Amino acid sequence: MTKLIKLLLTLAVLGTALYFAYHKYREYMENPWTRDGQVRTQVIQVAPRVTGMVTKIHVVDNQKVHKGDLLFELDPSQYELKVKQAQARLQRTFEAAKGTKIEFERVKSIYQKDKGAVSQKDMVRNETNYYKSLADIDSSTESLNTAKLNLSYTKVYAEVDGYVSNITFQVGTQATANKPILALVDTHSYWVFGFFREDKIKNVRTGDDAVVTLMAYPDTPLKGKVESIGWGISLSDGNPGNNLLPSIKPVFQWIRLAQRIPVRIKLDTLPEKIKLRFGLTASVMVLKHKKEQSLPSAQSTVK
Repeated sequence: MTKLIKLLLTLAVLGTALYFAYHKYREYMENPWTRDGQVRTQVIQVAPRVTGMVTKIHVVDNQKVHKGDLLFELDPSQYELKVKQAQARLQRTFEAAKGTKIEFERVKSIYQKDKGAVSQKDMVRNETNYYKSLADIDSSTESLNTAKLNLSYTKVYAEVDGYVSNITFQVGTQATANKPILALVDTHSYWVFGFFREDKIKNVRTGDDAVVTLMAYPDTPLKGKVESIGWGISLSDGNPGNNLLPSIKPVFQWIRLAQRIPVRIKLDTLPEKIKLRFGLTASVMVLKHKKEQSLPSAQSTVK
């Protein structure tokens, strides 16, 4: 009797194992999948808009920052001077405009009383000088606004929530306008690229459900959807050679390797314990059937 029970238990365990093995086999046969996946996000290259010496750094490498946080400051002295110069220039144009306005109104009044007392030429010249003085005020005002704007650019703020990366400068470094000086990893734009074989891509459609398993969190599969499918990849050969003709290297192997097409996966809401980082390795499975199914086990998708 005991032997019979052991036999039945063995058969039950074996049958369960065969059932799950068959279930996994069908998953991998019916659903496109790849172990060649990677976590990506937007990386903001932070560059000052004006040139100047770095005087203060308010962050450290890999620090988390929020949108609007001050990252670093440049020497403002030259830009403060330009603001003062623009203010003085604007004041001069105001004073000059007062004189031309008084002269224009005087000549206009005389002309209206006695057209023969003032020549048409003098009338036009005074009118032109007056409107030119008004244009000078507008120009000086814009110059002042530009100077104030450049002064504000000496303080560089975070444009998104994220993590500061690659701080390779220090106080005293000469920063150049529009030249990136540090990177900011955006924490609100993560996605996953799954690089699928070209012979599997025909079975993938935008909007399909997907399961992503990170190597860093093998026991927590993540849900997502196919957001887009790449329409082109860069050639390893084909660069222009002699006479601007494509330079193609000969291939002496029997096996042809399939190209990999990037499929972008938008992740659903993440569990609190999942901390995404740019470049993490991932496995991706696209689910072709629409009915609900349990997530595949992580041990079978990440190896």
